[in-house]
Amino acid sequence: MDQEWINLSEAAELLGVHPATVRAWADRGELPMQRTAGGHRRFRRADVLARAATQDRSRVTAVHIIIQSMLGRARLELAEGALHDLAWYQSLSDEARQQHRDIGHRLLRLVVEYISDALSDEAVTREAHDIGADYARLGRANGLSLVETTRAYLFFREFLSQTIYDMVETSGAQSPTDWRRIRRQIICLTNEVLLALISVYENGSAAV
Repeated sequence: MDQEWINLSEAAELLGVHPATVRAWADRGELPMQRTAGGHRRFRRADVLARAATQDRSRVTAVHIIIQSMLGRARLELAEGALHDLAWYQSLSDEARQQHRDIGHRLLRLVVEYISDALSDEAVTREAHDIGADYARLGRANGLSLVETTRAYLFFREFLSQTIYDMVETSGAQSPTDWRRIRRQIICLTNEVLLALISVYENGSAAV
């Protein structure tokens, strides 16, 4: 029994998520559990490993779909000349534009992992701050003002949000409650990035 059943912390470690996430899954009936005489949650190791395998496959699939969708739309935007009409984009070198896209892909992956409960809130906040700081440093390095750097970020944020909304809507797998949760998560996360961007840009430092 000691090897077959594990506690909440051990399950969270195997799944790579915060214990609060495992607790929520168990309470919603998404992860089978038993309670001890003292009321503590216990999980069958095999159930947790099965969830981890499914979670990894789903996460890879979701990330791939979203990224491919976004890259396709990005090429369309470029073909239509939308970005070339923006002053902040015209001022960037080819290398800087690639760096901007790379940061955008990091933010995209972070949003996907956040809405799929793959990361703890603390890990999400740290990465959001790091991304905001990188946006600020890239803007400064290329002579963009705070307003121009913010415009560049907001352009991508709108693009990212709409891409994810479109993907989730097309999948047809989300209830109205899930939609509200996803929308709230995207807003909170991207706001954290924006606040970090402004803070680092104004302070002229590498730390948030």
